[in-house]
Amino acid sequence: MVSLTSWRGIACTILFALFPWPASAALPAEVNGAPLPSLAPMLEKVTPAVVNIHSKTVVRVRSPFADDPYFRQFFGLPNAPQERIKQSLGSGVIVDAARGLILTNNHVIAGADDIQVLLADGRTLTAEVVGTDEDTDVGVIRVEAKDLVAVNVARTDGLRVGDFVVAVGNPFGLGQTVTSGIVSALGRHGLPGLGYQNFIQTDASINPGNSGGALVNLRGELIGINTAIFNPGGSAAGNIGIGFAIPSDLALDVMRQLLDTGQVRRGTLGIETQDITADISSALGLRGTQGVIVTRVQPESPAAAAGLRIGDAITAINGKPVASRQELSNLEGLLPVGEPVAVSLQRDGKAMQVRASLTPRVTEIDGATLDARLGGARFGVLPERLRRQGVTGVLVLGVGEGSRAWANGLREGDLVTGLNRREVVDLAALERGLSPRPAQVLLTLVRGRRSYFAVME
Repeated sequence: MVSLTSWRGIACTILFALFPWPASAALPAEVNGAPLPSLAPMLEKVTPAVVNIHSKTVVRVRSPFADDPYFRQFFGLPNAPQERIKQSLGSGVIVDAARGLILTNNHVIAGADDIQVLLADGRTLTAEVVGTDEDTDVGVIRVEAKDLVAVNVARTDGLRVGDFVVAVGNPFGLGQTVTSGIVSALGRHGLPGLGYQNFIQTDASINPGNSGGALVNLRGELIGINTAIFNPGGSAAGNIGIGFAIPSDLALDVMRQLLDTGQVRRGTLGIETQDITADISSALGLRGTQGVIVTRVQPESPAAAAGLRIGDAITAINGKPVASRQELSNLEGLLPVGEPVAVSLQRDGKAMQVRASLTPRVTEIDGATLDARLGGARFGVLPERLRRQGVTGVLVLGVGEGSRAWANGLREGDLVTGLNRREVVDLAALERGLSPRPAQVLLTLVRGRRSYFAVME
């Protein structure tokens, strides 16, 4: 009896005899005298500028029972915190060969104690951090080496949906990898868990480890820094054709500010707003619920100088629609400080437009300037990614040991959510609550998972 496997073998032998295939299935070098299109020549210029980044962070871990002498004695727990190494893999793009400057993501290098950069030619270099910006997820590092290759950078204002793009990076630590696709959308924002957003969306495969890598056009010019993927199963589940990149214009502007001043300035109009509901729209005689209502105009602010009033409905900034407070905050954070912007609004049922120049947003304040009882503490705004998750309050950035604030129990990392039993949503609210000077300062603090009152004396 002939088995099924044997019959298959006989059938294949007959087919090969009747219809012989060539030994190789390689494509021809040209068709009708024209060479086949290939991305290889462009990539030969781009890939030397894309690097792999390996960072290490020393994390101090302390057992929650370490302070109990009974547990230490009977379970052999160490008294001192133990150290472990947290490692991160990512990518980066050389944008200035002479100065050895590399663009990457903040989350690739944040808090790293050691950063190693692997070049395409096999060299491994130690990098130093120039600066990072958590709110845009941009990081800049520097290496010292000769014969570096930098990528050419394109402006992104001419980018269109449907343009072909190529992503280069280090997915899953496999090594340099190239994927291709198109621009799926522009100006993406409103993604959970991320900061200021103006993303290029692409279906070029982007996976964990691609973060900080290059998104280039078919001329080999940098148009974006790959930063995030969307997958309902989580980032570890991999790519499903929805990836996001920071536009090169934004990344370079952040790099310039980090090089010049060591920090990134964000602008503000100097207003407080709330979303428009159907009831508010009806009460104020507005057309629809598009936009945000101005509820407060700060004195001597750009908004005050431009003539904005309480009750104005802001509908667009520089022609970009504003649908919520979050969108307005996002636009303010991305617009250049000092440059005029066009504010479209409704007032008394009439559409109008005013111009204003954003001033730098106050992001940090010394506690002693607010109240002597807070002396020694520094307070700052929450990262944009937390505000997008609905978190409100003021972050304690640092507390000097032995200071009055330290003696009153404030610690770095505390979140101030209330003052004298009134909600504190931001720095401005904290300042207003302390002016004029109150008889008592009772803070509502969140530390870890606990919330409690603390009296400042």
